Amino acid sequence: MDLYELVRGPMAWIAFLVFILGSLYRLASAMVASGKGKAPRKSSRGTHAIRSLLHGLIPFGSVTMRKNPGLTVVTFVFHACLVVTPVVLLAHAVLWYESWEISLWSPPEAVTDATTVLVILACVFFLIRRLTVTEVKSVTSPSDFLLLALIALTFLTGFLAFHQWGPYRALLITHILAGEVMLIAIPFSRLSHMLLFVFTRAHVGSEFGDVCKAQDW
Repeated sequence: MDLYELVRGPMAWIAFLVFILGSLYRLASAMVASGKGKAPRKSSRGTHAIRSLLHGLIPFGSVTMRKNPGLTVVTFVFHACLVVTPVVLLAHAVLWYESWEISLWSPPEAVTDATTVLVILACVFFLIRRLTVTEVKSVTSPSDFLLLALIALTFLTGFLAFHQWGPYRALLITHILAGEVMLIAIPFSRLSHMLLFVFTRAHVGSEFGDVCKAQDW
């Protein structure tokens, strides 16, 4: 078994297994913490938590977002492209079908090329922001830079390999490895907010609505 078959086969299954088990652990931990009163407080009718979730999902849904329109646009574009592109990419759709005979719709290549480039540019934007904005620098750790580099590397190598710009096999192996590492990192890093979004937004809504009696979260 050569390196390509190794990363595409056994290592891919290990990455998915760690991601699934790690995600279940993080979600279970969040629910246990909720039962101990360390997570979201329950609003009398749950309205504050629901409002907070909606404000987090709708672009410019809060005053904070409206005060930072550039950051809001980049953040929503980044997250949308980051989640959707790997699922609908034609090359990935072919692999889905070859492995499990699951047929998925794929948009034109120009669309996924654009979304891939947007993710890479967004990573550059977030990197500059972490290096230059004082309040962001104060909460930035080395792992944040590693995560940005990992995401950018995954999308960049995939883009180059798809268009066969450079050493194709080396780019493809690097792309797969980076994607697997990113998948494994999700439950154990800041990327876990994709799993805990509901809990954190509900907590924010509870704190602002029930405790601070504020409307904006």
